[in-house]
Amino acid sequence: MILCYFILNTGEPRKFDPKFRGPIHNRHCTDVICCVIFIVVILGYIALGIVAWVHGDPRKVIYPTDSYGQFCGQKDTFNENKTILFYFNILKCASPVVLINLQCPTTQLCVSKCPDRFATYIDVQASYRYRPDQWNYFKQYCRPGFNNPRKSVAQVLRDEDCPSMIIPSRPFLKRCFPDFSTKNGVLTVANQTTFKDGRGKTRNVTDLREAANGINNVLDARSVGMKIFEDYAISWYWILIGLFIAMIVSLLFLVLLRFTAGVLFWIFIFGVIGIIGYGIWHCYWEYDHLKGIPGSDLTVYDIGFQTDFRVYLQLRQTWLAFMILLCVVEIIIILMLIFLRNRIRIAIALLKEGSRAIGYIMSTLFYPIVTFILIAICISYWAVTAVFLATSGEPVYKVMANQTLCKYANLTCDPETFNTTNVTKLCPGAQCTFAFYGGESLYHKYIFIFQLANAFVFLWLVNFAIALGQCTLAGAFASYYWASRKPADIPLWPLFSSFGRAIRYHTGSLAFGALILAIVQLIRVILEYLDHKLKGTQNSFTRFLLCCLKCCFWCLERFLKFINRNAYIMIAIYGKNFCTSAKEAFFLLMRNVVRVAVLDKVTDFLLFLGKILVAGGVGWQVLLAEGLFQPKHCSWIKSNSYPINQP
Repeated sequence: MILCYFILNTGEPRKFDPKFRGPIHNRHCTDVICCVIFIVVILGYIALGIVAWVHGDPRKVIYPTDSYGQFCGQKDTFNENKTILFYFNILKCASPVVLINLQCPTTQLCVSKCPDRFATYIDVQASYRYRPDQWNYFKQYCRPGFNNPRKSVAQVLRDEDCPSMIIPSRPFLKRCFPDFSTKNGVLTVANQTTFKDGRGKTRNVTDLREAANGINNVLDARSVGMKIFEDYAISWYWILIGLFIAMIVSLLFLVLLRFTAGVLFWIFIFGVIGIIGYGIWHCYWEYDHLKGIPGSDLTVYDIGFQTDFRVYLQLRQTWLAFMILLCVVEIIIILMLIFLRNRIRIAIALLKEGSRAIGYIMSTLFYPIVTFILIAICISYWAVTAVFLATSGEPVYKVMANQTLCKYANLTCDPETFNTTNVTKLCPGAQCTFAFYGGESLYHKYIFIFQLANAFVFLWLVNFAIALGQCTLAGAFASYYWASRKPADIPLWPLFSSFGRAIRYHTGSLAFGALILAIVQLIRVILEYLDHKLKGTQNSFTRFLLCCLKCCFWCLERFLKFINRNAYIMIAIYGKNFCTSAKEAFFLLMRNVVRVAVLDKVTDFLLFLGKILVAGGVGWQVLLAEGLFQPKHCSWIKSNSYPINQP
């Protein structure tokens, strides 16, 4: 595509400048304001990472913690033998807070085992006198040290001394989740479809499924990420070997492409023509074979809509339609080959010229490693920052008072020192109870905004790294293309020189293009999130509108990627700002739309074949060499999802 631009620029009478000698001269800084903004944003992003690192605790992502901030199963603590996390009210885990803070907004307690029966505090208290064994079982899921079954139900639930209910559960990722199963296609828990929530309501177990899925989605993402990281840690040397082999094979493929591009293309074209020709013959054979068979002369209109597609294959009209359609496609392909044969020859010649250019500038084969490293750094920094931000929340406790006139009501408190304060004397019956996870500082109030900013800057940086690579490669090949005598007139370090020009003069332009694309991508992420949240709604108009928006922004993103790539090439050639380069690139393409379409698609197809050949062959050999097909190595393939059977 880069060489195609060079040909278009030098082949158009209106655009040809005989004094133009390449992409090196007459440079000046472009889009300076956007460059300054980009640098300021990067500095702010670093500051955000530092602040998140100070406040966050990533151990919360790996190990479950109770409402006191203690890790379950931690040695030399009260929870050493209590390795499983129990949720007082798992129904609250369907809250969006789960996705933001990676925490369920309910009291959490470390236990040694999950409950295996249905029970409510109301029933246990009522039967305490003649069945104390039920209380002895239930109290292990209450706060440590609580042993007062005579306390009123309202006070117990208010002070969150005990859960209002327990349900049969089993441990998964060291958390207690309802023990779901299906019976005759109906979702059940311990063979029951309903349960008492301990507050006077009877609810369906589907409410439990939604709540469990709320936190399970987060846990699945954690588990899959950890498994992938473990596999990379185990197989990193094989990955490096595969990358080295792929680089050597890709080099050989690009060198051989100079001699085999035309052969590969024509083999593909004649293969497609032959396959379509066979399809035409087969449709005619089926059409003739059905002649005289009863019912085969009926029309599609006569039989109406049928869910079984095989019904239509018994009609002669169906095969006649297929035959006509394939004939039209065959004629179109043949006509395109006849009228676009010169364009196709140019595309093949372009691939050969590109192979020669790579032969002169071998360093371009290694530059994708730079882009990969830059993107890997962006992904790593984004992931670490997101984890630290998500784990910045701390358990917040507030004073819960019986008296409405208590001036300390709803104020934050410390449960460890609460009994030594004057609050209990001034407000009898007041308790320091768990409120939520987060914090009341300015930082904690804007955690969600910080997460959005983290995602947005991540998208911006990734798009900038890709733009820098495209502009650098375009500048390097431009140095080759405009060299009068090859290789004498090619600069000594064309790739390094092009990289320096892009950073020194055009950081602002590249950041401008990346910013536009990042905004659209962030909108798409938000739309996907909204679509996920609105899947259960019955508002057809809302879902239709959201689907249209997603489609429009998808098309817009594809268009912007196309325009941006072409603008970066023009920046590398002429050194103008982003808007001017994008405008000139767009009109240049519109004046040569047929030529560009043919050149682009032919070259894309041949390079696609090369990618499939290299990636598939090397990947298969590496997998066989290491024996990753054995189940013990494929840890990332194992299902980590909680086994909730859908009805």
